[in-house]
Amino acid sequence: MAKVSFDGTSGFEVPRHVAIIMDGNGRWAAARGLPRGEGHRRGVEALRRTVRAAGEIGIGILTIFAFSSENWSRPQSEIRDLLGLLRLFIRKDLSELNRNNVRVRVIGDRETLSDDVRGLLEEAEELTRNNSGMTLVVAFNYGARQEIARAAQRIAEAVVSRGLSPADISADKLSEFMDAPDLPDPDLIIRTSGEQRLSNFLLWQSAYSELVFMPTFWPDFDRTTLEQAISEYARRERRFGGLAAAGT
Repeated sequence: MAKVSFDGTSGFEVPRHVAIIMDGNGRWAAARGLPRGEGHRRGVEALRRTVRAAGEIGIGILTIFAFSSENWSRPQSEIRDLLGLLRLFIRKDLSELNRNNVRVRVIGDRETLSDDVRGLLEEAEELTRNNSGMTLVVAFNYGARQEIARAAQRIAEAVVSRGLSPADISADKLSEFMDAPDLPDPDLIIRTSGEQRLSNFLLWQSAYSELVFMPTFWPDFDRTTLEQAISEYARRERRFGGLAAAGT
């Protein structure tokens, strides 16, 4: 992990994997008398800032909750705006991500996506597949319960087709069937807008993640806000169910 210092004092370790629930675009817009679409557009700008800042700080993996499986229930006009921004982000920003050695990964259910959206996501993965810098994980059409259900289906298929014994199914074995089993669990999960819940995001992987809830609406999120969240994380003592170093 990289050592950083935001205030001139001795540095501390940056979390290897940070995940962000990017919340508050609509409320940011409403507070300014603007349409929700403008909030989403400003949210894309915040995403650009955050990806750059994460790379500069030394975060190895950044996971973003881009579009949930529940978001399809929103008004069709808003869904069109969100999908349009996804297309714009990939077409406009993918080349910069590739130049900066960022690898893009996608988690979520791809089967129900339109061919053009699925194609864009696969294009981003393929172009950046060999990059060795920061990994940007895009959770798109993603729901954690749905991911766990997919993992259960995959492991059931392995029992039937590969002779996997039910007795061998453990927590570690189930993890191998998740959407991105090779990636470590997030050390830190940030949610913006002041809401304090995970909203069906990385429920399996967040078992020992540190959670930081910030009052900032996502369009106002920037490097300073990210540093504040990491500073809060650095003050925590992660025990993973064990005792503190002093035995307390």
